[in-house]
Amino acid sequence: QVQLIESGGGLVQAGDSLRLSCAGSGSAFNPYTMGWFRQTPGKERQFVAFINWVSGNTYYGRSMKGRFTISKDNAKSTLYLEMNNLRPEDTAVYYCAAGRTVFPNKESDYTYWGQGTQVTVSS
Repeated sequence: QVQLIESGGGLVQAGDSLRLSCAGSGSAFNPYTMGWFRQTPGKERQFVAFINWVSGNTYYGRSMKGRFTISKDNAKSTLYLEMNNLRPEDTAVYYCAAGRTVFPNKESDYTYWGQGTQVTVSS
């Protein structure tokens, strides 16, 4: 089994920063890649970024690179998403996910998901 638990969300003002964390655990936790998605009501989950758990190579979704930085701590089995200069349009539930595909930029590429953490950015 694999458990992914996100934390770090909250209510912030435009221009602020937040760092989300995603702690992985379980006997089957052995990802090839881990990623972040976000979702607003009535919309599909939007790809934010992924990181190769072994090499550390990263890939960002359109318009994500520059303000968002994905990183990891293998020793802690934890994934991070640093978000800077937040905007009201970044308001969403943010999900972390783990998978075994090489280039997972779609929701269907991931096997395990966290429960999500709410990020709300006020103007």
